[in-house]
Amino acid sequence: MGREAIIAADLESHAKNASLPFVDSLQMQRQSGGMSDIAIQEEDRTLEGIGWMVATTLFFVAVTGIVRYLGSDLPAAEGAFLRYVIGLIMLVPFVGPLLKSPPNGKEMLIFGIRGTIHGVAVCLWFFAMARIPIAEVTAIGYTAPIFVALGAALFLGEKMKLRRITAIAIAFIGTLVILRPGLQEISYGHLAQLCAAPCFATSFLIAKRLTSSRDAISIVFMLSLWSTAILFPLALLEWRNPTWEEIFWLSLTAFFATAGHWTMTRAFACAPITVTQPAQFLQLVWAVILGMVMFGEALDPFVILGGGIVVASATYISHREAVAARQARTPPAVATKV
Repeated sequence: MGREAIIAADLESHAKNASLPFVDSLQMQRQSGGMSDIAIQEEDRTLEGIGWMVATTLFFVAVTGIVRYLGSDLPAAEGAFLRYVIGLIMLVPFVGPLLKSPPNGKEMLIFGIRGTIHGVAVCLWFFAMARIPIAEVTAIGYTAPIFVALGAALFLGEKMKLRRITAIAIAFIGTLVILRPGLQEISYGHLAQLCAAPCFATSFLIAKRLTSSRDAISIVFMLSLWSTAILFPLALLEWRNPTWEEIFWLSLTAFFATAGHWTMTRAFACAPITVTQPAQFLQLVWAVILGMVMFGEALDPFVILGGGIVVASATYISHREAVAARQARTPPAVATKV
């Protein structure tokens, strides 16, 4: 899966300690002069990355609430298209750096691939959000890294050791806990979100790669540009004129979603996935609260349990990839003596 595995490897040792006791210890070490300036800067960026990811969860859950409120009256492809058109307009005043240094052919291809995949994912997500509870959409979305790990093994020939296979199996169990096939009906909404999850994961991995050469605004702008182009013909197939109320709510969706992509990109640039991934579980917490308070959705403990299992497994997979990347970059003891 590997969202900048090299960065994850360099900072992985700090990810285990991203807690309040660690912060107290960090402050004591700073005061006593026990940490180098480089180490302090790395820790600051790690904590900053966690903060950006927490903000991301709040922005994205706001998006889910609005789309849930709009329901299924507006076709999914049209809703997704209008969201990106409005978001694109919002970003136009900030694209100065991109105009000064336009993407080259390779970068444009990467932007195009990401926009195509993400556009399809958003269309599926809009469809799912109008049909199943918010918490279920969010929890199923956590399966994304698992699909990436499986894809890397099946299509890229990556070796899967026992620990990774075990983590994927546990994540699959977590997904079954969420869906409970045979105990509840598996709807088209569930299937749509299951298809959207690997698409979103691929999109976010590409975004992580792009952060090494492009600023957050440029990355989000190019995503909006390409997604708009991809969604346009799909929206025309079921187009109906939206009401002014729908345009208002979709404008809010565009604002929150664009802000969420920007904060997420900032988080990717600051901290490894082993740190930011657990923070994403907060989005499920916000989704449960929102669903109960605003839409009268019942609290489903199986969704919480299954989501927690999937997040823990995905985080472990990311951790193992960080370790593998570090080992690949570290020369054997004999080589260090040459």
